[in-house]
Parts: sequence; C-alpha cells; structure tokens
Amino acid sequence: MWPANVLSLMARWGQMTILGWLVLELTDSPWAVALVGFFGNVPMFFLGLVGGYLADSVDRRRVLVTTSFGALVVAVAMLVVLVGGWERPWHCYLAIMTVGVGWALDLPVRRSMFHDLLGRGGVTNAMALDSMGQSGAVILGPAVAGVLIATVGFEGAYTFVTGCYLVSFLLLNRLHLSHMGKRNPDRKSGHMLKDLGVGFRYTFSNQTLFGVVLITVLMNTLLFPYQHILPVIANSVLEIGPAPTGFLQAAAGMGSFVGAISLASRANILHHGRVYVGGSVLALACLIIFSLSRWYALSFPMLLLLGLGTSGFSTMQPTLAMLVSREDMRGKALGVVSLGIGTGPIGALYIGALADAFGPAMAITVNAVTGLALILMIVALLPSLRARTMPDDRPVFIGAGRPKP
Repeated sequence: MWPANVLSLMARWGQMTILGWLVLELTDSPWAVALVGFFGNVPMFFLGLVGGYLADSVDRRRVLVTTSFGALVVAVAMLVVLVGGWERPWHCYLAIMTVGVGWALDLPVRRSMFHDLLGRGGVTNAMALDSMGQSGAVILGPAVAGVLIATVGFEGAYTFVTGCYLVSFLLLNRLHLSHMGKRNPDRKSGHMLKDLGVGFRYTFSNQTLFGVVLITVLMNTLLFPYQHILPVIANSVLEIGPAPTGFLQAAAGMGSFVGAISLASRANILHHGRVYVGGSVLALACLIIFSLSRWYALSFPMLLLLGLGTSGFSTMQPTLAMLVSREDMRGKALGVVSLGIGTGPIGALYIGALADAFGPAMAITVNAVTGLALILMIVALLPSLRARTMPDDRPVFIGAGRPKP
C-alpha cells in the first residue's frame, strides 16, 4: 500500500506543477494559477466527512482501488488533450478537481487503516513513515515535472504523471486486505447524514480534536496556499524558469522528509501536541522570511526549514486524531480533520485575490503573519494541545480544565 500511495502522491504533485505552469502560460494571471489549487482541494471540503464515513462503513480496499482507477482515467484524458493541442484553462481545472475527489475519499480511509494494522503503539511511527512517503513525493513530483517541462514539454511531463498513476493502480489492485473491510460488519449501518452529525459533534466536544481541526484550518488556508502561486513568485520575483522552480517546490518536501525520518526514529513521543504546534509555528515563521526574500539562495533554505516544520504538523495531525478518539469514532474524526484540510481552496482563492491586488510576495506575508498570530492564540486557549498524550485514550472535553500530565 505504501509504494502505491507514494507514486500516487508523486503524480498528484507533479500534476499540480504541470497544470500550474500550463495555466500561467495560457493566462499570465496569478488568480488563474491559484484556481488550480482551489479546484484541486475543494472536493476535500465537501467530501472529507464522506471519506470519514466510508472509513468506518465500507470495504476500504475497494475505495482505494476505485479512486486510483479514477485518477488514471483522468490523467489519460488530459494527456490526450495535451497531445491534441486542445488545452484550455478549464481542462486543467476539471482534471485536478476530479483527482481531488478521489483524494478526499481516499485520505481518511487510508489513514484509518494504520491504526487497525499496527495498533496504538505503532500509529506515530506509521504516520511518520507515511509523512516520509508524502515528503518524497513532494520532492520528486515537482522536481521531475519541472525538468520534464523544460526538456520535453507539457506532453512529456504529463506522460510521466500518467505512468505513475498506472503503476499505483496496478499495485493497489494486487493488494489483498479482505480483513480490513468493514470495522463492525455485524452492526447495522445507520443513516449516513446522522452518522456524520454524530462524528462532527464528537470531534468538536473534544478539546484536543477541536484544537487539531482549528490549526488544520489555519495551516491549509494561510500557509499551504503559497504553493499555488509559487510559479508566480518564481517568475516575477526570483526570475527563474520551470526547472529551478521545480527544485524550489521540492525544497519543502526535502525538509519534511528529514523531519519525518527524525520522527519515525523516535521510539516514544509523549507530547504529540507540542510537536504538532511547534512544527506549525516553525513553518509559518519560515514562510514570513521566504515572502520577504528576493534571492533564490535565501528562498531555498527557508522552504527547507518550512518543510521541516510541516513534517511535525502533518505527522501529528492524524496521529492525535487517532490517539484521542474512540474506536467507533476514529474514521469520523479523521473525516472532520479532512474537512479542515478541505478549507484550503478558500485560502487558494484568498491568496490569489491578494496576489492580484498587492503582489504575490505581500500576499504570502499577510497570510503567514496572520496564521502565526492565530495559532499562538489557539494554543493559549486550548491547554490540552500542550499536555502529555493520555495513555488510556480518555479525551479531554471542553470545560474540563487543564489535563493532568
């Protein structure tokens, strides 16, 4: 499952890079480029909860195989459009949005399987390994895509993406996880909307989960949208082409990869929330410096350190959700976290509008400063995020006071 996931993510990040540059070439508009990120992530907002419901209710292998096949079909269709010379911005938006639908349904399902496979003691290391895979994909996907755009054009670059999706699908299709189907096969399924409402209320009554969701929303609306206008920064501020831009986009993945290795090597992490918050703060602080930079030599290491911070955020986000949730609520809690991830399109639109009005560098500065201030406020108001993770899975409820270490 892990190699297939890495290949799928590498294709997705390569696809984002290719389509971002293609839209920039077609429109020369920062707003139009930001829309690639918007359409790629908006399905998570609407379908993240559904993915959480599926994680607790249906055959998970079937979900993984179906979403992988859908991504492959879309990649082939977009490749045909490119080879035929019929590309328009709306083709790019439709392609990335369709892949985003699969990602929204796949993410909670895949993450919930780690706890079932490895148990509570293995969750942190499993998520760190998953983060390593994601980081490797962020490194290779944009870097390879950038080089291929510069050398063999958009058609050749998209052939690479299609090949990654094909191999990922073939690997998942050979995967046998019949015992990882429905978690409670003897339990009668309730009404989906009712179950989603129960999961939503449970998540927001739990102080730690509430904090995880809030910080997830802030990171996805105010930090990660920088990725969608990075080609604009590269072109207008740093004055570099697709190949060095691909390596710049990969810098955050390199830092995240190193951070994930460090977390995976840790035998026992007692304060998951502190790693989660600390990584978020580091990433936003580095983004502020990146937004003020006018030199590639400074921008590259800042994105390396940003990636180091996001490894703490991305590893501990699902880990905390799984560790503090009841077994029957684990998938639904991950679904609500996915809903928080799905707020990213709002950030993509916002940063695109700011970039058009005040320039891309100023847009990133405003986002990063705002995000840093709000996260520090959340940590002050929700002390359970700083507490030792409780060994018996007992949640800390809002209004219950400061938890004991």
